[in-house]
Amino acid sequence: MERTKLDPQNMYKAIWEFPENLSIAYELGNSIVLKKKFSKIQNVVVAGMGGSAIGGDVMTALESKNIDVPIIVCRNYNLPNWVNEKTLVICSSYSGNTEETLQALDDAVKKNAQICGITTGGKIAEKVKKLGHDLILIPSGLQPRAALAFSFIPMIKLLEKIGVLTPDIDNWLSHTINSLKEIRKLYSKRDKKNPVYVLSKKIYKTIPIIYADTSSLGVIATRLKGQICENSKMLAYHNELPELNHNEIVGWENNSKIFKYLHLIWLKDNSDNNRTKIRQNITSTILDEEKIKQDSIQVKGQTFQERFLHMVHYGDWLSFWCGINHESDPSPVVKISRLKDELSKK
Repeated sequence: MERTKLDPQNMYKAIWEFPENLSIAYELGNSIVLKKKFSKIQNVVVAGMGGSAIGGDVMTALESKNIDVPIIVCRNYNLPNWVNEKTLVICSSYSGNTEETLQALDDAVKKNAQICGITTGGKIAEKVKKLGHDLILIPSGLQPRAALAFSFIPMIKLLEKIGVLTPDIDNWLSHTINSLKEIRKLYSKRDKKNPVYVLSKKIYKTIPIIYADTSSLGVIATRLKGQICENSKMLAYHNELPELNHNEIVGWENNSKIFKYLHLIWLKDNSDNNRTKIRQNITSTILDEEKIKQDSIQVKGQTFQERFLHMVHYGDWLSFWCGINHESDPSPVVKISRLKDELSKK
């Protein structure tokens, strides 16, 4: 079946436009004007779920060397008990109606935290405005998972303007955008010269298991797992080295009859910890002995940030092509919609 018939909401276009979204999000971030004075910030909590929460993870991964205060991503209804008036709580919800983030916002108010909202509108925008806190409005019209650029770049610029972060983004983003514009010409093609499409044909009838170094691409593993679940409508799982070497590696022993349905994907980068690289090689050899299907993904780029976002883009296309291989529409998330609908009646 033709791709366009399988993709009526045009997830293809949403993924293709990732570089343009990065550029627009950067301009938006630079234009942020804060009404309130943020002072004595000792820690930061990003409250969000799904595609909105991953922006906090991406921000932390890309700017880890420049962040001087603890930052956590809270995927929950309630904030940690230690949140107080010296905590910045960023309520990130693309729709503005995420149930968990709304409650986290209420909790931030109770704990007297300093607050900023990042959203397209909805109840969170209304509440944040009513309370007199700062609000960053981002463009609507995308699936939350396709709005990643608008989740993390405004956060980086927000922390820069508050004085918590002195980012490097001004130095690497422009080159990264140009690089992504070139590579998408290959990744977007449905042919055997496209390594992403070739890998999608290998894995789309399996359950992908994604492994990465926690110090480098652990966030990408989380992102790719989510993209495969949502865009491909497939189960996928992930874990990180070195932790999995202390437990999960032993799990590749019993129930070997199901191994033929699994496909291990290694995410690798030059910046992986040297000891972790050795662990990867040993673990791969052990799993080879169990006849586990394995593939590695490693991309090129001048900086870690460029390679990181290149890997994000690779993963987005991989999940898209897996969905197309299944002849399913990548955009709708019917089970999530049903869950939210039923929750609203409780």
